[in-house]
Amino acid sequence: MAEATDLLKTPLFDLHNELGAKMVPFAGYDMPVQYPLGVMKEHLFTRESAGLFDVSHMGQAWLVGPDHATTAAALETLVPSNMKELKPGKQRYTVLLNDNGCIIDDLMVSRPLAAEDDGRLMLVVNAACKDNDYKIIAAALPDNVKLEIVEDRALIAVQGPKAAEVMALHAPEAAEMGFMEARPLEFDGISVIASRSGYTGEDGYEISIPAGAAEAVAKALLADERVEPIGLGARDSLRLEAGLCLYGHDIDENTTPVEGNITFCMQKRRKEAGDFPGGERVLKQLAEGTENLRVGLLLDGRAPAREGAEIRVPGSEEVIGRVTSGGFGPTLGAPVAMGYVPSKLAEIGTEVELVVRGRALKAKVAEMPFVAQRYYRKPK
Repeated sequence: MAEATDLLKTPLFDLHNELGAKMVPFAGYDMPVQYPLGVMKEHLFTRESAGLFDVSHMGQAWLVGPDHATTAAALETLVPSNMKELKPGKQRYTVLLNDNGCIIDDLMVSRPLAAEDDGRLMLVVNAACKDNDYKIIAAALPDNVKLEIVEDRALIAVQGPKAAEVMALHAPEAAEMGFMEARPLEFDGISVIASRSGYTGEDGYEISIPAGAAEAVAKALLADERVEPIGLGARDSLRLEAGLCLYGHDIDENTTPVEGNITFCMQKRRKEAGDFPGGERVLKQLAEGTENLRVGLLLDGRAPAREGAEIRVPGSEEVIGRVTSGGFGPTLGAPVAMGYVPSKLAEIGTEVELVVRGRALKAKVAEMPFVAQRYYRKPK
């Protein structure tokens, strides 16, 4: 384990300590796992009101080319999503693929709203993967597209049903944004870049802020009684209930988007063309199915199954898969998990057993998300 002195610090490190956070090593950073409220209450508070998360350890970077068509085409050589038709001010979830069509990392891509920023795409990648991502991306770019790594910005998220009300007090234009929109905003006079997205299944925003202004923005949000600071513990249980993948656990360099059950990141044109790394294999899986598939799992009782737990055929010792994420879902009031099972056993309602502390517990394949997502969709 890394010594505390080896760990990197986000621009909000001092604020975390001021707020009484319990700090732990995470992806090379000293990060808050929980605050005095505790993981369970932090989770429920986010579902009922709004939680503030420091996600500054994530990687931020720009792809910069002469125009959108050129930059998007360069990125499409690495990902299976339709970046060419991404509209100004919109954001898209995608995955970096290796030559086998497996996932090197998952990331968010935003196209700036302003015409003068044409040719620029903002990337947000996972903390533990960012150095490798940057090498892979930079090596694949044509001479007229550059990767600019951002080192001087923080990233925070405010998530929950009251997030929009609170944000609008500081940046009124935030209220006009729909799900997966991104735009520059003035937050109390501070220039930020916000997207209406997140990792909890709730309505909310992710806000990129100049590092020196991050504490001011965070404190302004936390001054509202509708906002509490939330640590990594509740962040994980929130994303698990939302059925969202954690890279390195639920998806990795051995799983394709089809096996990972995230084909929503592949739009029609790319599915038809297969013009991305591992395209032939991925298209074959789309047509014929896969041997294994990521599914949601609901257990009987209250004992949670953790990562690595065996998934078995009921009443036997035949292991058919393993749990990739698991824990107790505070909103659901029940243990939830994800894992890979043979596709022929992936139908909703299929009975399985999960081995928890040596005991085989009854479980069923279940629909995800485990709790309803509440992303904000603009009225049509």
